[in-house]
Amino acid sequence: MTVKDISKIEGLRLAAEGNMELPVSRIFCCDLLSIAMGKAPAGCAWVTVMGNKNTVAVASLTDTACIILAEGVHLSEADRECAAGEGISVFETELPVFEAALALHRLKENL
Repeated sequence: MTVKDISKIEGLRLAAEGNMELPVSRIFCCDLLSIAMGKAPAGCAWVTVMGNKNTVAVASLTDTACIILAEGVHLSEADRECAAGEGISVFETELPVFEAALALHRLKENL
């Protein structure tokens, strides 16, 4: 599965475009940046409700493939520019964290 594949999930909107060709190895759910910094696997699709520049910074440090902001969380314009500048794609959705992760899992299973 690639970041581009994730963009096809109904209910997800691309808020910041990074490298859409990156492979996605795993799905990771976490809302504590300090834990994500130490445990987010490289190449993961990170589902969270933490939508700010610190999230983008942690994603960059951990080589996260993309961020999915759940529960209707949105990035500010400055944070969108930061994510795009770091090459990190960010999606936004109204789905709860679990349902967003489940949609990713189903996509991965069907590819």
